[in-house]
Amino acid sequence: MAFGIKRNELVAWKKAVSNNEIAFLTHYWLDERFPGCHTVTKAGCADLDKLATWGKQYGLQPEWIDLRDDYPHFDLFGKYEREILLAEGLSNQLERFGLLATTSEDDMKKA
Repeated sequence: MAFGIKRNELVAWKKAVSNNEIAFLTHYWLDERFPGCHTVTKAGCADLDKLATWGKQYGLQPEWIDLRDDYPHFDLFGKYEREILLAEGLSNQLERFGLLATTSEDDMKKA
């Protein structure tokens, strides 16, 4: 279940993904399969080769790309979410969702 984003943010992310840009969308997320992870960042791009190449620099495997809809993306959470958002200069997303100073070592190990 996703929450904590505005419709215009979702629309902007979808547009950027469709335009073959690497685009990020962070939101609150609850999934009992991933205890301790309360947010997810979708890193998307319609150009699958571009998305796979981008993901390689962070150790993301091409088979992790979610292809279930018209907006291919990696789901980033736990240590990947924090490290990638920082590397991409998106610490504002970590601040907005309370992840900058509160990510514990235990949460980092779980994901």
